[in-house]
Amino acid sequence: MSALLKRPWIWSFVAAAVVFITTIVFTGGASTVGLAQAALTFAAFSILVGLGQMLVITLGPGNIDLSVPANMTLAGTVALKVMNVDNGTILIGLLVAVLIGIAIGIGNYALIKLLRIPPIIATLSMSFIIQSTAIWTNRGLRIKPPSVLADFTTASTLGVPNVAIVALMLSLIVWFVLNKTVYGRWIAAIGQSIKAARMTGIPIDGTRLATYVICAVLAAVCGYLLASFSGGAALNMGTEYLLMSIAVVVIGGTAVAGGNSNVPGIWGASLFMFLVVSMLNTYGFGAGVRLILTGLIIIAVIMLPSARPLDKR
Repeated sequence: MSALLKRPWIWSFVAAAVVFITTIVFTGGASTVGLAQAALTFAAFSILVGLGQMLVITLGPGNIDLSVPANMTLAGTVALKVMNVDNGTILIGLLVAVLIGIAIGIGNYALIKLLRIPPIIATLSMSFIIQSTAIWTNRGLRIKPPSVLADFTTASTLGVPNVAIVALMLSLIVWFVLNKTVYGRWIAAIGQSIKAARMTGIPIDGTRLATYVICAVLAAVCGYLLASFSGGAALNMGTEYLLMSIAVVVIGGTAVAGGNSNVPGIWGASLFMFLVVSMLNTYGFGAGVRLILTGLIIIAVIMLPSARPLDKR
């Protein structure tokens, strides 16, 4: 138990469990199953963008991708237009979303490398370009997703939402890559000391480029699934995921200074964030009070593990 409590990701799950139990007690247990399924469903989207943001943040101080919301919007919009409500084009739509993510990831790192500007400025600038493209592509239309895809994203398998299953599969892949591959060790090494990593012969630029591309692809896939789940793409569909993608990384125990990632923590933090909003809605708090209390709770969860030594694994 002592070793478990030293792991930074455990506190996000503890916080999520406390909020879940509190909400269930308040509602008399009537919404237990429904709340659990809703939490898994909506947390899945935060997990997808959080995984990508986690990889970028692991690269070290200053690395962050602010183009995530615009990326989601463009990928979802274009994918739905390409599929055009045709069930036979679902995989084509997914491929289009992935290609958009690859292009955005390359564009982000091109601005960072060639123009030598900080990632936060480069990705923010790219987000304006992407959002403008999404507006031009959307033109006020709300195209519906193919019925099979819409049914898949809103349905469950053995009681578990399908989007949560997709998020779990991608989480396992990311965990494997980080912990069992050379690329994963390269990311950690660059985040711990880019100078030392360069001296050991690690391909810095190639690794960073691949990381920004993976982050963008995960955001694009999230936009593809979210647009299908929501019944269509909207120009503001990715807005809430800008700060959310960063918050779940920080709350989940990933080191903001880089060099240390935490896949399990992304799950705990994403569930926690959804349950907090759900609990405050249950108690009837207004939007302003919800934002204040949510911010205070996030600070408390971040400060809790910092009071004791942590196992970096």
